[in-house]
Amino acid sequence: MASADPKVAELSDEVADTAVLDRELEPSFLEQPLPLPVPEAAAQEQARPGRLLALDALRGLTIALMLLVNNVALDIYTPKQLTHAPWNGGVRVADFVFPWFLFCVGLAIPFSAASFRRKKLSAWHYDLKVVRRAAVLVLLGCLLDSSIAKRPLFTLGVLQIIGLAYLVGALLYDLPLCRRLIVAGGLLAAYWAILKFVPIPGVGAGVFLATQNLVAYVNRIYLMGLHLAGLPSVIPTAALVLIGTVIGDLVRSPEADHRRKLAWLLLGGLGLVVGGELWALSVPLNKALWTPSFMLLSAGTGAIVLGFFYLLIDSNGWRAWSYPLLVFGSNAILAYVVPILVKVLVLQVWQVSVGGRLVPMQQWFLDYCVNHSDRVVGGWLYTLGFILAWWLVLWQLYRRKVFFRV
Repeated sequence: MASADPKVAELSDEVADTAVLDRELEPSFLEQPLPLPVPEAAAQEQARPGRLLALDALRGLTIALMLLVNNVALDIYTPKQLTHAPWNGGVRVADFVFPWFLFCVGLAIPFSAASFRRKKLSAWHYDLKVVRRAAVLVLLGCLLDSSIAKRPLFTLGVLQIIGLAYLVGALLYDLPLCRRLIVAGGLLAAYWAILKFVPIPGVGAGVFLATQNLVAYVNRIYLMGLHLAGLPSVIPTAALVLIGTVIGDLVRSPEADHRRKLAWLLLGGLGLVVGGELWALSVPLNKALWTPSFMLLSAGTGAIVLGFFYLLIDSNGWRAWSYPLLVFGSNAILAYVVPILVKVLVLQVWQVSVGGRLVPMQQWFLDYCVNHSDRVVGGWLYTLGFILAWWLVLWQLYRRKVFFRV
């Protein structure tokens, strides 16, 4: 009899002995809603600078990958690319989900800021809105972590880290493009220097073992008691968000044509990938530590995928194929939070009677799929069925133009 995986997938591997669930998400408060019918003058204003459907598709792809990675039920038959790479063991597809969400956060900030400017409100209104959004993300993250642990928790999990990284990136967005790149590079360089050259008492400098590294030491000795373990990761994740704002500005540019924007995405993405691989010669690609090499690789691959989506959807107008992704990306905050809550508060708690014994609904559904096929096919039926069910929920909201934001 198969047993359902009770975890809600890893997503932000906090580092070493400080374990934080590694779930993937992106704050959909930065999403751009589908355009509603408006008068012609208002429509022209909205069309300036234009809607980037490629961003919606990238966000939707990341949501779909998140649901797949978080709910795969194949045990030893799980494809390696749907599991996180071992410590200092390279990068797999599952490792890109969280950083791509952060990348999308940065990409969306220029569009959100432009929309805010059109309202002609003062700068402090923008800052207040940014702080409020970040605070709501932190509180939502604590709600999820508390629901999973079945007790009140204040931690720095996935949503909390995203909220703090967004806070830094959005508040620094007023800086010119080049200065934002300098700040992002400075943050990554400083983080690299700290990891590489600051010694761990009794161990030494430049140690990157799972149980012995500077971030794990700082978390354990200084931050865990304050419920702030994971705070160092805000440095590289904020840098990734800032890189996203730069790419978002380039794609928004009204002076550039489709070819130039596509070149910026593909060539810029390739340059970031190469930079990440070269930096990995000094500090390994490591998602749990958010090493600078991994940050550049994540930004580069995200830009390349965005470039292909831009070529197909925004440049050539081939949009029909992307509809499933747009449905997923339209309510990203809902697609992340609600499935987790339903899973840990309903599917893993509510029980059904099977053969005179009570089993959780999640276990019953998985066993049903496996018993009516085999372990592998049944596991895929369970996982894809779970994803399809939530796609249908999101589709109903999408077609009714209902979008949840914080």
